[in-house]
Amino acid sequence: MVYDIINLIRTALLEEPFCNTVTEGDIFDVDLNKQTIFPLSHIIMNNASHQGNTIQFNITILAMDIVNQKDEENKLDIWNTQMLLLTRLMDRLNRGDLRTNNFELTGNPSYEPFSERFENDLAGWALTFDLVVRNGMTICN
Repeated sequence: MVYDIINLIRTALLEEPFCNTVTEGDIFDVDLNKQTIFPLSHIIMNNASHQGNTIQFNITILAMDIVNQKDEENKLDIWNTQMLLLTRLMDRLNRGDLRTNNFELTGNPSYEPFSERFENDLAGWALTFDLVVRNGMTICN
C-alpha cells in the first residue's frame, strides 16, 4: 500500500517538466549538494490513521530548486514552477487520471512556501495533503 502510494506520486511528478528527481523518506538522507538532481521533489509520509476499512495517510511533498543568488527573479521563478508542479499533481489526483479505486484525496491540500532552506539555499513549496486508501487486509479467524 505504501509502495503503491509512493510509486503513484513519483511517477506523476516525473512526468512533469519541472521535476528532475523524486526521493522519499528522511530529507537529510538525500545528498542535496548534487546539483544535477534539481528540481527535486521529496515525499514524506507523515502519519497514518486506521479508520475501519480505510487508512488515511498524511503526506508532505517538498518541491524545490536551487536559488541562483545572482538572479533576483530566480526565487520567484522557482516558487512559480514548483507551485505549478504541485497543483498539477493535486489536479491529477483529484480529477481521476491518477486515481484508482483504492485512492482518494480528502480535505484541502495546504501549500507553504519556503526559501533559504537546507544547506544550499533551496526554495520551493511544502505541500501537505491527506490520501485515503482502502484497507486491503482481510480478517481471518
